[in-house]
Amino acid sequence: MAGKVFFSVSMSLDGFIAPESSEELMGRQWMELQQWVFPQRFFRENLKLGGGGEEGRDNDIVRETFERTGASVMGKRMFDAGERMWPEEAPFHTPVFVVTHEKRDPWERPGGTTFHFVNDGIETALDQAREAAGDRDVRISGGGATILEYVNAGLIDEFSIALSPVLFGSGVRLFEGVDASRVALEQVRAEPSPRTTHLTYAVRKR
Repeated sequence: MAGKVFFSVSMSLDGFIAPESSEELMGRQWMELQQWVFPQRFFRENLKLGGGGEEGRDNDIVRETFERTGASVMGKRMFDAGERMWPEEAPFHTPVFVVTHEKRDPWERPGGTTFHFVNDGIETALDQAREAAGDRDVRISGGGATILEYVNAGLIDEFSIALSPVLFGSGVRLFEGVDASRVALEQVRAEPSPRTTHLTYAVRKR
């Protein structure tokens, strides 16, 4: 049986998931937004940041999200930012399908990540990701515009938000432009931790 299509993001209390400019990634606000994930043992091991790190429910969620993902889909903006910042061994370790107008040969990285560039829309990218993922899930990695396209197309089964105790004031809003007439949500669980609150929702057609 095919797996689910999901996304999982960190979000500020006022609804933002990224700064407006990709040049601000890794800036102060971004680091505050992601502060819950950086100390986690699995995250540190996956990015080869050294030994040690915290264990507990936050760490379990990072590991579970990684382990359920058989393939990822992302937009060109996220890929362009990541191409500059990811280590040589990119952190996905699965096939990644980039929705873009650019024609480019697959880009294979050490550690099992291969980026495939899809030129004919979000549904084709998802079909290819589903095939690559097998019975595991497909993660829509971002950015916000790409996630929104999949939500509005009715292609998301579930999503998780790590609600961080930080305010952005401006930036990329997660649900800016959502077609609320088509989307209904069912809360699956809410798990607080000392650093964030993990919220998971199933997506239904309204």
